[in-house]
Amino acid sequence: MISTFHTLGLEIIKREYAALEMKSNFSLFDDQDQLALLKELTEKWLENDKTLVAQLISTISNWKNDLVDPKKAMELARSERDKLFAHCYGLYHAHMRACNVLDFDDLILLPTLLLQRNEEVRERWQNRIRYLLVDEYQDTNTSQYELVKLLVGNRARFTVVGDDDQSIYSWRGARPQNLVLLKEDFPALQVIKLEQNYRSSERILKAANILIANNPHVFEKRLFSELGYGEELKVVTANNEDHEAERVVGELIATTS
Repeated sequence: MISTFHTLGLEIIKREYAALEMKSNFSLFDDQDQLALLKELTEKWLENDKTLVAQLISTISNWKNDLVDPKKAMELARSERDKLFAHCYGLYHAHMRACNVLDFDDLILLPTLLLQRNEEVRERWQNRIRYLLVDEYQDTNTSQYELVKLLVGNRARFTVVGDDDQSIYSWRGARPQNLVLLKEDFPALQVIKLEQNYRSSERILKAANILIANNPHVFEKRLFSELGYGEELKVVTANNEDHEAERVVGELIATTS
């Protein structure tokens, strides 16, 4: 079986809807459905303020990714804004449950909570998924890490591929430090560093090594190549991302014409 985290989560929900106290004919909200519902539920407090509603959606998503339910969110709230958002989260959660509806983050949250709390279901899925391979592991968030941990169990027959220097999704909850947690939770795991690059020249990798040396590292690494030192690097300055894209496309067209 090859899938994304969310596809796997949806499969678990479809098979275990009864254990989740759901009906089999549940629906899945997209971004626009979620936005419309939250506007309706929070109009009294947020007055359809686009910025506040967007912040609320992001906050709820972060809470779900961190396995925080509405009750816990209210306990953690310190500012008046956080308390208001936690209250809105509770309204949203209650409405979704009553209507047998899920949002995108629920596809990870619900299976993770179910496997945490239901030993029978957990053992069933651990027996079903005998081996697991996870790619781009540096982009996993808290709930995804916990889901993997629950699925592999004590047998720990799994492989992950990741690079802490390629983590670009921290803004949506990705935690490259999950690579560190792996070493703590599964001390028998073997670390294999893939440092040889088969695509770039040594000159490019030398520049890359200088740049990534400034990053906070989970694992120290030094990239190398056996393709030769290569041509001199060309530095192109651009006013903004649009200008940069135009320059790149222009040079590509020039080299192929």
